Amino acid sequence: VQLQAYGGGLVQAGDSLRLSCTASSRIVSNNGMGWFRQAPGKEREFVAAIGWNGGSARYADSVKGRFTISREYAQTTVSLQMNSLKLEDTAVYYCAVSRRAVGGESSAGYTAWGQGTQVTVSS
Repeated sequence: VQLQAYGGGLVQAGDSLRLSCTASSRIVSNNGMGWFRQAPGKEREFVAAIGWNGGSARYADSVKGRFTISREYAQTTVSLQMNSLKLEDTAVYYCAVSRRAVGGESSAGYTAWGQGTQVTVSS
């Protein structure tokens, strides 16, 4: 399965941005999906995840209250609404398909990855 992420860009601190990711196959409809990010010189880190049915959303503490992950029931597209963006949110954002029905916080639990979309937050 291939994942296509889009919606990244250059924004100012405090702005909002919406990322989306679509899978090429409905085979993922029973799998959780998630978003990770990787800033320059840093390891990839968990951002948010959601279950196959649009429930069981979970977030990294650093984005809780600012980011919202969403997904229609058993659909192949997952979105990440990012509000009140901060400079430290600058990173390449990756979407991924979980090996399970829900999404976890470890990248090892994901079986397919998108190519990434750049988010740059400026002051």
